[in-house]
Amino acid sequence: MSAKKNNKIRLATAWLGGCSGCHMSFLDLGEQLITLAEAVELVYSPIADAKEFPPKVDVTLVEGAVANVDHLELAHHIRARSKIVVSFGDCAVTGNVTSLRNRLQVDDLLTQVYREGPGKAPCGGEADKVMPALLPKVLPLHQVIEVDAFIPGCPPDPDRIWAAVSALLRGEPVALDASMRKFG
Repeated sequence: MSAKKNNKIRLATAWLGGCSGCHMSFLDLGEQLITLAEAVELVYSPIADAKEFPPKVDVTLVEGAVANVDHLELAHHIRARSKIVVSFGDCAVTGNVTSLRNRLQVDDLLTQVYREGPGKAPCGGEADKVMPALLPKVLPLHQVIEVDAFIPGCPPDPDRIWAAVSALLRGEPVALDASMRKFG
């Protein structure tokens, strides 16, 4: 899958349930972003203005855990349309902080968190269009779709991200050394 002169690798990044720290760390690649831009076409990302996940993506980095029905749908689109899917950061790899919600009752969670006073958050009709339904449990990405590689870290540091991404650009598997396989 290595990049050819006029045949750039189609790269996507996606953000599910998480804090966006992995994407911020990705932007911390600094001058390596120039090298990356020469080898890839960024076809989908929260840092780009693409509204729908495109077909025929070579590599997708997915940040965040699967927490609601929109995340679940996007994860399935990503897997169907990507050659290689990478769990990007501890939330995608393990559920991490996002999965702390698993200790709470989901049926009335939105009322408990977002509304004052007694009663349930409205559901049905317009309310369902505003806030996607929460899944009963937050799940790491590999429990929802097949994942080809993992980049741990909260967030992964730029060196770890570059080691993984540059291996993928060379058509090699992600093989992080022991110091880069740590969580947190």
